[in-house]
Amino acid sequence: MCGIVGYIGKKDATPFLIEGLRALEYRGYDSAGIYVAGQGVLKRVGKVDMLTKAIPKTFSGNAGIAHTRWATHGSPTEANAHPHTDTAEEVLLVHNGIIENYHELRNELESEGIIFYSDTDTEVLAKIIGQTYTADTLLEDAVTRALARVRGTYGIAVMSRREPEKIVATRLGSSLLIGIGTDGYYIASDATPVLPHAREVIYLDDGEMAILTLETYAVRNAIKTLVEKSPETLEWDAESVKKQGYEHFMLKEIMEMPEVIKNTLRGRLDPDEGTSILGGLRDVMPRLAHIRRLIITGCGSAYYAGLVGQELIEEFSGIPVEVEIASELRYRRFTGDPEHTVLLAVSQSGETADTLEAIRIAKRHGMLTLGIVNAVGSSIARETDAGVYNHAGPEIGVASTKGFVSQVAVLALIALMFGRQRSLSEKEGRELVEALTILPEKAAEILTRTDSIAEAARSFTSTQNALYIGRKYQCPVAYEGALKLKEISYIHAEGYSAGEMKHGPIALIEPSFPTIAIAPRDSLYEKICSNIEEIRARSGRVIAITTDGNTGLTRLADHIFYVPETHEALLPILTTIPLQLFAYHVARERGLPIDKPRNLAKSVTVE
Repeated sequence: MCGIVGYIGKKDATPFLIEGLRALEYRGYDSAGIYVAGQGVLKRVGKVDMLTKAIPKTFSGNAGIAHTRWATHGSPTEANAHPHTDTAEEVLLVHNGIIENYHELRNELESEGIIFYSDTDTEVLAKIIGQTYTADTLLEDAVTRALARVRGTYGIAVMSRREPEKIVATRLGSSLLIGIGTDGYYIASDATPVLPHAREVIYLDDGEMAILTLETYAVRNAIKTLVEKSPETLEWDAESVKKQGYEHFMLKEIMEMPEVIKNTLRGRLDPDEGTSILGGLRDVMPRLAHIRRLIITGCGSAYYAGLVGQELIEEFSGIPVEVEIASELRYRRFTGDPEHTVLLAVSQSGETADTLEAIRIAKRHGMLTLGIVNAVGSSIARETDAGVYNHAGPEIGVASTKGFVSQVAVLALIALMFGRQRSLSEKEGRELVEALTILPEKAAEILTRTDSIAEAARSFTSTQNALYIGRKYQCPVAYEGALKLKEISYIHAEGYSAGEMKHGPIALIEPSFPTIAIAPRDSLYEKICSNIEEIRARSGRVIAITTDGNTGLTRLADHIFYVPETHEALLPILTTIPLQLFAYHVARERGLPIDKPRNLAKSVTVE
């Protein structure tokens, strides 16, 4: 959840380190710190700007590490910010992840007279490295010995005042990559900071350690054997992570939706056969043809995308599908026949800790594991047996927008594939392919109607609570819409199945408690209209989302957002977009930090 950057090479490290921290701001943080060889450590609570202002012009050197922290152990203070040091202040360490046995290690070290200056688990690791870093020990060997004593997850970058022209980086459960530039080597938690400087990267796998010097680098495994790793080329470009004139990244990413859908579908539709072509699943297709159970897992928006996927896959193919929150699934007992069960993990970053652990457990049980990820080379992309990339481009806003929509689009492709293997006719497949083909144009139509959404948002800025309701395909959209509102506007919102209204939520309805009803003209339209009638009978305010040409909700709703008609199964992709825009405009009217909402992080790499 935190961010690590590092550099060693021919140029001054400081500008990249600060630039890199800014590029990682979207991951969420509450303090930041920097160390540059030959200079020292600087830390500040708050934005990276606070740290930048504290750095003197003479703060330069050709190697350094920096960090943004999202508090887990200890509050946001300068003492708790990274880098942390050993007792001799010779070793300097930045760390993402959690050291689970830090408390017992800290007690042991304190009994030996070692003094701690922070509340963090990270300082424990720094102190242990310092203990093992004797006069005749190389830094990388001291790090290896220290890590043998800890339990938990980590992505770390370590430097030493004794060996100033070296950085040691290693990971276990927390992403870390090495960028290979013409002027040096870069370290980062993800590709975003590296894009302007290096297109070739090496993704470290769990247990691997990179040793970087001014002239070269080496990667070794846990038993100190050198590992040959071929660099991978980054697909994204530096321009794609800029705002390009938009006020916020979130708005830019919503406005990119037509292109995102087009990129997700490009080359993956076969209109002649009425099916999808998913090259990333080609090698496992024989096994997929015989599965009897599919488990979809994810966290947050990815979980809600999975719920839409459940409806799609069961509808088209008849395969029984379960959708599980990864943070719960990893602690469940896996049951059933692993040979005919598949786990499908959904994650925008490809680094979500709970989802990764669910994958590992499923693999230990002998299940085939698949992934839907946006980040090429991410941990989930590497650890699953096969998968499908979103091709949505980098998503910087903490609240997922285009990531969610592209996940649903990929799940529609998978549902189409499964359906054509089983019960979906060629005619039905061709109809779906045709609807998918023109979906980007329909998304673009919605984005020409933002004024009415902004106007509606202005009348809801003082709202403290909201209810989102939907049925069938639209029920998960209600969950996702409520999540977006609470994430960025800090308004309490609940997503609910509209059929459950009379089982409790209707007690909340009053004039100050608005309902957002997702009510397109689909197979359950009349049912949700009845729910809206019940809300209006109790003086509840209603915002409705429906399809073009439907005038039936005019008398029932205070505001109506329209989306173009399409295949019922694809409507969730379109109805999601107005909900994202509504949340955006409410938060904007409330003057909130939309791209970096409080307490949240983009990539949740700890439990």
